[in-house]
Amino acid sequence: MELPHPQVFRIRRKSIVRAIALSLGAFMVSLRLAGFPHIEDLHGSRWQILALAMGVWGMAETARCMGRHWNLYHAGILLLLYADLMILAMIAFLVVYP
Repeated sequence: MELPHPQVFRIRRKSIVRAIALSLGAFMVSLRLAGFPHIEDLHGSRWQILALAMGVWGMAETARCMGRHWNLYHAGILLLLYADLMILAMIAFLVVYP
């Protein structure tokens, strides 16, 4: 008996859940690497480059989910792309934060 595999784990297929999880995960990892719970101890880390790469992968996954025809799903994907762009900007800011 073969167990069903969710779409999230099938890398070749489009998955908006995977895209959102990658982007939010990259943001949380970046905040944690910067020392987030203690705001007075914020610092940049070279390991945040990996979080930035994970955020770019999440944005690419989001872009893969965009369809060719305009509808409300397409508009939602555009909003998620803008959110991914803000996440990437925040991660880049935390990378260079002294």
